[in-house]
Amino acid sequence: MQAPALKAIFDLVRDVPDFPRPGIMFKDITPMLADAAAFGACIDALCAPWHGLGIGAVCGIESRGFIFGAAMARALKAGFVPLRKAGKLPPPIVGVDYGLEYGHDRLEIGTEALSPGERVIVVDDVLATGGTLEAGRRLVERLGAEVVGASVVIELTGLHGRARWSGPAPLHALIGC
Repeated sequence: MQAPALKAIFDLVRDVPDFPRPGIMFKDITPMLADAAAFGACIDALCAPWHGLGIGAVCGIESRGFIFGAAMARALKAGFVPLRKAGKLPPPIVGVDYGLEYGHDRLEIGTEALSPGERVIVVDDVLATGGTLEAGRRLVERLGAEVVGASVVIELTGLHGRARWSGPAPLHALIGC
């Protein structure tokens, strides 16, 4: 994607200081989502690295990853699998606990959501400290699926979350800030 299109997307992301806790700079994507052209350009850019790679499923991380993941799944002609917070999926499930920038959480997936060997990408809106994205990768691998890579809209580069992304699969970020 060309720089002006990325700038148009980034200009529609609003900074909200001290949310959800003091010291956190929240990246509000809702103005970008409300702009049809910017949202479409964002989905096109998120999908670009994955065309032609036989992606069988896009795993979107709760909750804003659902927005991007579902749209990407449609564009890539793949299934969509939600990676949910604890207690939101019916059994049987598997889960992993992980650390956040401001606490701890748990991510879960249905045990029959992916097939062994299925080619999968993991998607979220923001890469901060990397715990959530890495938890998503671990969940997918637990079911025997192949993590082809990950995509995020925004990478908070100062938090070095990319360092937690393990393995050879690429991690693509549209915007670094």
